[in-house]
Amino acid sequence: MNFHTGDTVMHWTYGIGQIVNLEERDLSGSRTLYYAVQARDLTVWVPADGNVGSRLRTPTPKSRFKQLLTILSDPSEPLPEDRLERRTRLLELLSDGRVESLCRLIRDLSAYQKLKAKPMNDNDQMVLKQSRNTLLGEWEFVLSISHAEAEHELHHLLASTPLEIHE
Repeated sequence: MNFHTGDTVMHWTYGIGQIVNLEERDLSGSRTLYYAVQARDLTVWVPADGNVGSRLRTPTPKSRFKQLLTILSDPSEPLPEDRLERRTRLLELLSDGRVESLCRLIRDLSAYQKLKAKPMNDNDQMVLKQSRNTLLGEWEFVLSISHAEAEHELHHLLASTPLEIHE
């Protein structure tokens, strides 16, 4: 993927951002081309290599984004009870950087949270919070709505998610 200065992009971890520079940097004696991405209040340096597609992507088109939001109200898929297995599963979902995977992760982890009698562990809470913020940022950008509106719609879609209880 070729991005240019000024392009709006989605970073798989930090969410919506803008390419502010393209620069060669020396790292461990090797010169590598990097995209400087301004995401909220930080600058992230992303290597412009063959893996850039798993780290950066263009924001989802509006019509496609609206279709993908229906994933949030689909029946959830159960997550492993073992925290290490669950962490691995969540990282697998996050690793491709796709909005579909983000919606599935938020749906499944939100359903998991509803089913638990006790609070989620710190890692699950952090992954859910970060994923929600990433999705909400793209939601605001793509649909040109406020954070509050996006959050309200997210809560509404998640509330209509049927919980599948697996013994």
